[in-house]
Amino acid sequence: MTISIEIKNKRLGMGLTQAEFAQLLGLGQSGERTIRGWENDEHSPSEAKLAEIRNLPSSAPLKNTAKKHLFTFIDLFAGIGGIRLAFQKNGGKCVFTSEWDKFAQKTYAANYGELPQGDITKIALNDIPEHEVLLAGFPCQAFSQAGLKKGFTDTRGTMFFEIQKIVAHRQPAVLVLENVKQLKGHNKGETLKTILQILRGESYQKIPDDVPMTAEARKALNKKLNYWVDYKVLRAGDFGVPQNRERIFIVAFNKDKFPNINFDQEFQWPKPLNVKTCVGDILENHKDVDSKYTISEKLLEGHERRKIQHLAKGNGFGFSVFKPTDEYTNTLSARYYKDGSEILIDQSKHKKRPRKLTPRECARLQGFPEEFVVNAVSDVQIYKQFGNSVTVPVVEAVAKSVKKTLEKLK
Repeated sequence: MTISIEIKNKRLGMGLTQAEFAQLLGLGQSGERTIRGWENDEHSPSEAKLAEIRNLPSSAPLKNTAKKHLFTFIDLFAGIGGIRLAFQKNGGKCVFTSEWDKFAQKTYAANYGELPQGDITKIALNDIPEHEVLLAGFPCQAFSQAGLKKGFTDTRGTMFFEIQKIVAHRQPAVLVLENVKQLKGHNKGETLKTILQILRGESYQKIPDDVPMTAEARKALNKKLNYWVDYKVLRAGDFGVPQNRERIFIVAFNKDKFPNINFDQEFQWPKPLNVKTCVGDILENHKDVDSKYTISEKLLEGHERRKIQHLAKGNGFGFSVFKPTDEYTNTLSARYYKDGSEILIDQSKHKKRPRKLTPRECARLQGFPEEFVVNAVSDVQIYKQFGNSVTVPVVEAVAKSVKKTLEKLK
């Protein structure tokens, strides 16, 4: 097989256009022309770039090939697609994705055969298609007190503002937002309070003309929202995953689209499964784990020294070692790549120092399926991605509740 055919087959197998494939490979503005030249055998990639192409999966294992769907959705601040996966499995069809991180884009494309669009702040509202469900795992940021004092809910400069614009413009039937548990107390509770008030239409005033923004955004934001909204903190360990991870979920239904509905009765949050979890269930066979994941003597000594220092100060911070028989681990964080301190696996049985989780074990700890591609990027990047991601079974439970309510309303 010639290199040109190999490249074309890889691209088509992943389900990407030449432009998307060029973006995935970081080829810049002339990238599409470069890919076309490679596929037409006019010139060839460097050895390093060819190795990068060959390392990509031959197909996207989670590409949605269903011919029918129950609802459409968009996936904002998508990361590696954990929220998307849960709603896709429950009959949804993704019609738009946005994720600015180029490494997360790569993992997303490798798994779903779609390359997310970039920075949501630079995408025109009219370029975001109509959709029934809006999904977003957005960053937690405080809102402008100056804006609040002026009598309108000024969330400019925050990522919630981008969600607010899209919701006002497209008026989706349902919103599902996800965030860290700390959102409840963020900015003394004002951040969450503002979000709920905006969505419910309780806090609103036409934006003054002297507030700078595009005409498109102004037109959207001068529409008062009218959503029924509720929120709940859900724990991964309650949904069959051995991780003590808590996240807040906000679900909202459009009262203009569904008038005279008592959503307090129609929508029910998922209940804990009450199944016993075990760390050993997500671990790879010891013989298959590369020795590079075993932490060094120097790092272990550092962990032990810092733990003693923190104990002396009266706080409980320190590294944590888990046995396969333990019920659950700590929360996997985006900083896990640094030293793995929050979740180390005991290897004393094998007369070895503790080790970090492997990327595959991180995928399992977040409830991703075995076919999920974990090697499209480096270990450092995939650790960050799983630390920032959602626990899929938790979102699946929310998705089932949303789908059930939508089906009844339709």
